[in-house]
Amino acid sequence: MNTPGVSTRRWRGLYALDRKMSTAPLELHVCVIILASMQRRAPLTREPDFRDVVAAIPNPSGRESRIMEFLWVDFLGKPVWMWLFFLAVVAFLLILDLGLLHKNSKEIGMGESFAFSAFYITLGVAFGGWIWWLSGSQAALEYMTGFVIEKSLAMDNIFVIAMIFSYFAIPRAYQHRVLLFGILGVIILRGIMIAGGAAIVESYHWVLYIFAAFLVFTGIKMLLSADKEYDVSTNPVLKFVRRHLPVTEKLEGDHFVVRKADETTGRVKTYITPLLLALIMVEFVDLVFAVDSIPAIFAITTDPYLVYTSNIFAILGLRALYFALSALIHRFAYLKYALAVVLVFIGSKIFIADMLGLTKIPPLLSLGITLGILAAGILGSLWATKDRGNKIEAK
Repeated sequence: MNTPGVSTRRWRGLYALDRKMSTAPLELHVCVIILASMQRRAPLTREPDFRDVVAAIPNPSGRESRIMEFLWVDFLGKPVWMWLFFLAVVAFLLILDLGLLHKNSKEIGMGESFAFSAFYITLGVAFGGWIWWLSGSQAALEYMTGFVIEKSLAMDNIFVIAMIFSYFAIPRAYQHRVLLFGILGVIILRGIMIAGGAAIVESYHWVLYIFAAFLVFTGIKMLLSADKEYDVSTNPVLKFVRRHLPVTEKLEGDHFVVRKADETTGRVKTYITPLLLALIMVEFVDLVFAVDSIPAIFAITTDPYLVYTSNIFAILGLRALYFALSALIHRFAYLKYALAVVLVFIGSKIFIADMLGLTKIPPLLSLGITLGILAAGILGSLWATKDRGNKIEAK
């Protein structure tokens, strides 16, 4: 059995190499699949499945056949191995960050923040290149457009997170811990929201028009309220938590929860700290931002894999981006206006395409317009606030 773009001879060659180089072929069979798939430069008439892999293995055992069958099971439009590969990359980055680079609470400098931010952006772009190689140019452009939009909305998210940290007086040394655990929650929450959104869109395609109209409404609302600051104290979630749970008056180091004696009764009880309150608020704010960002990416592509991976790769660098930009927030005076225009543009695309009789606006054009709007907002902000930047440097 031949796979278009990957000959059986090529499959056998890769498998034979694997057998010679390793005594643990079961695990490396995944690598065989990835390597062989990356050779598919020409468009396929169909997606290869586990039978193509099994057919390439000389005398496969029942266990090998079952493993291959599982890895090629379709999950939300993509084979399981593609999801496992992405999740493995994310897990590695989180373990590297939490377990090795930042296992101790310390203040992160601006130079280190810019370096890590550049690393995560490069990694996200590189993943887009892998998507291009694997699935073609249109999928890669849709991924990159989603990545750029999510990264831009994350910058707006940074402004609100800075206000939360300021409100709770969280030292910079502890902020990284809050953001890292916040990311873990975001990965789970967004996965649930995207899976639900994909199921709804697949069953009711007209929901995309509701998403689009919502984005236009949100963009206009953002334009009208761009100069208003977020008031943390009025948040209903914060009021509810403080009313129903015991909270310490001050921070208890980098602990989210502590056990201490009640001042009234003397009994030992569990308290949550302001650090946990900050984490809850960060999660809540991201949930609110996800209501904007996820429909924005669904307006670009309905492929759950592209929606989720572009979301997560953009968010993974949020911590580094926060420490790099939190001290420069005052320089991005017009960024919120640019983001509002981007939301209006993304939301109106589906209506414009219908009026022009197009299936959709070309992905390259969408990416170009999005980058142009954001570049205008950022450059305009930096130009308008250059005097403020000079004063800070002088100090």
